[in-house]
Amino acid sequence: MPPKTKDRGMKSGAQKKKKNTGADVKADSIHRLALLEKELLQDRLALQRNEARQAKASEEQLKQRLQGLKAELDEARREGKAIYTEMSLRCQKLQEKLDTRSSQLEKELSGLKEELEICQREAKAAREEAERALDERDGTLAQLRTHIADMEAKYEEVLHGSLDQLLTKMRAMKPQWDDAMLRLHARHKEQLRKFGLNPLDL
Repeated sequence: MPPKTKDRGMKSGAQKKKKNTGADVKADSIHRLALLEKELLQDRLALQRNEARQAKASEEQLKQRLQGLKAELDEARREGKAIYTEMSLRCQKLQEKLDTRSSQLEKELSGLKEELEICQREAKAAREEAERALDERDGTLAQLRTHIADMEAKYEEVLHGSLDQLLTKMRAMKPQWDDAMLRLHARHKEQLRKFGLNPLDL
């Protein structure tokens, strides 16, 4: 470009000065804006760091709590397993006792059934024997009653015959007894008179 004239040079120098002043203001504004942005970024970074520290602390607390909960869960599982094992053993022992008792009761029941059958057979035999004995007794009593009735009839016949014979003999002997009695009576009277006693007074 061709060199400019003096006036133009002076004019352009003043314009350059004005331009430089505007540029300085603009640069200063940009610098201030940059500083503000930097401070804002630093504040934001500090805030994020604080939040990160709090988040890390919370994470550590949560990790510790999670570990505690895991430990409690493991302990609960161990206790549950131990309780389950103990309850299983108890249940097994109870089942064994129940099976043993059930077996004993079944054996006792079987024995009692056998005893009951034996007792029932013995009772039936005793009842039949008692019935036979009663039948025999009734038959014997009937025979004895018949025999007694026959004997009573025979004794009655014999007694009546004997009494009839006795009466016949007594009737035949009565005159002799009357004579003997009169003679004995007279002798007694005579003896009483000898002693001076009146037989009529006696």
